[in-house]
Amino acid sequence: MPAETTEYGSAALRRWRAADADAAYQIVDESLDHLRPWMPWAANHSRQQSAEFTANCERAWTVGTAYTYAILSEGALVGSCGVVRQDQIAGMEIGYWLAPSYTGRGLATSAVAALTIQAFSLPDNQCVEILHDEANHPSHAIPRRLGFTLIDISRGAPQAPAECGVRLTWRLDRAAFMHRCW
Repeated sequence: MPAETTEYGSAALRRWRAADADAAYQIVDESLDHLRPWMPWAANHSRQQSAEFTANCERAWTVGTAYTYAILSEGALVGSCGVVRQDQIAGMEIGYWLAPSYTGRGLATSAVAALTIQAFSLPDNQCVEILHDEANHPSHAIPRRLGFTLIDISRGAPQAPAECGVRLTWRLDRAAFMHRCW
């Protein structure tokens, strides 16, 4: 089981709990203009959706299918990240986002590093992947900085308004992770 709280660089991660629904609603609400172009779920933002999100986070953590964290900076809630089990790759997929006023500070890179460390703390996890649309240029830098390898470029229908439909898949396997010095 990964740690319920962890830190790396400038980011602190704290496990989302069902009781965090109001905080989740508020940070998403403050970030909607930034999230809607890239996150399909942001189109249906509501208090109910936030309550379902945090309850699902708690259930998934308990059964071990996903581990989702609030991202904190100097005690302030600034975003969210998580890892989800992906049976087809014998590993986990990472997702993340930050409130717009916290981008460009290295927080997402620090959060993804912390999340990757937690994902590889699970003995049965063989790799971690990051998927993002090619048009989401800020997302290119994070896997590169952390030593992920671009393993696939595929085309499909865009899932959010700003997407171009070209999906990049980055992977870090356990052996490569063991040789990283972050």
